[in-house]
Amino acid sequence: MDGKVTGSIGPGLMILLGVGTGDGEASADWLVEKIRGLRIFPDSDGKMNLSVEQSGGALLVVSQFTLYGDTRRGRRPSFDGAAPPDEANRLYEYFVQRARALGLKVETGVFQAMMSVHLVNEGPVTLICESPLSA
Repeated sequence: MDGKVTGSIGPGLMILLGVGTGDGEASADWLVEKIRGLRIFPDSDGKMNLSVEQSGGALLVVSQFTLYGDTRRGRRPSFDGAAPPDEANRLYEYFVQRARALGLKVETGVFQAMMSVHLVNEGPVTLICESPLSA
């Protein structure tokens, strides 16, 4: 951001975290546990069998309200499904704190900042995780 690196990791997961209306701490807790336990990293046989924790990877958590951009109508996305900024920031920080409390290495972007995010994606794995606890 503004020419400075605010968060950087080696192997691990880049989490684009969108907070929607109706999300709460229970949703964040569920997502942290889900992400922590996903067996998507290769084991010694090259099979997707290890979690980010088991593989020694880290998380780069970037706030991304545009995940709630609804493009079904018109030509301009509606972001009505995104949580208000104060609540979204609170839950974003809560998510980061919970992940760190579980022993995961976590780096972050800057909430509501214009950032250039660079990703080297190793393999064709991109997943969407949504909490069943969200409204």
